Amino acid sequence: MNACLKFQIDPAKYKSISSGFGVLLKEQGFRGFFRGWVPTLLGYSAQGACKFGFYEFFKKYYSDIAGPEYAAKYKTLIYLAGSASAEVIADVALCPFEAVKVRVQTQPGFARGLSDGLPRFVKSEGALGLYKGIVPLWGRQIPYTMMKFASFETVVEMVYKYAIPTPKDQCSNPLQLGVSFAGGYIAGVFCAIVSHPADNLVSFLNNAKGATVGDAVKKLGVWGLFTRGLPLRIVMIGTLTGAQWGIYDAFKVMVGL
Repeated sequence: MNACLKFQIDPAKYKSISSGFGVLLKEQGFRGFFRGWVPTLLGYSAQGACKFGFYEFFKKYYSDIAGPEYAAKYKTLIYLAGSASAEVIADVALCPFEAVKVRVQTQPGFARGLSDGLPRFVKSEGALGLYKGIVPLWGRQIPYTMMKFASFETVVEMVYKYAIPTPKDQCSNPLQLGVSFAGGYIAGVFCAIVSHPADNLVSFLNNAKGATVGDAVKKLGVWGLFTRGLPLRIVMIGTLTGAQWGIYDAFKVMVGL
């Protein structure tokens, strides 16, 4: 995650994935790759809990409003609406951690981690400064999550319909979890592509005090917003999304859902 941010905010210094890893290792050592791991862990844990929990709530809520016939007919729209609604709430939980994480990772010497980084950030920009990236964060995460849930549900349905002759409820638990991971990884690739421009904006705005969207476009360029750090992010998000769906489905199987 730290390496990906470096590629996004300083393209002149981190010219490619291979050279970027070398520069980061030389300047910050092996520990530099894990800088900011505490706000990352806490922020995305809070976001994930809200995202998956509220998705199930809103999916049922919108299905009940639509009724059985329309819920089945327009199930993809239900997935999209439920995931978008859940993500709005989840990002409120994530945003302060994301702001501190970006500052810690991209400005060596700013802070060691969350414990000293949070009060220093608030002292510098005020409590509301923690949420200055909320709109770009929604711009990144809402399309990301809509793609994540809708494409996952669609991919898994297609796998069980066309690739596996056995009905899902008759498949072994390891097979079901394997399908979930594969479907999650494929969904993660689409998520990374859709949300990448906004991800670059969030990283840039949280790194520089007083920065604007125009500043980001001017420095990175339109093409850079869409492509800078994308290959690394595809690998990272694909693996992360696959693991999330695997863990989530394992939990649902364990409790009998």
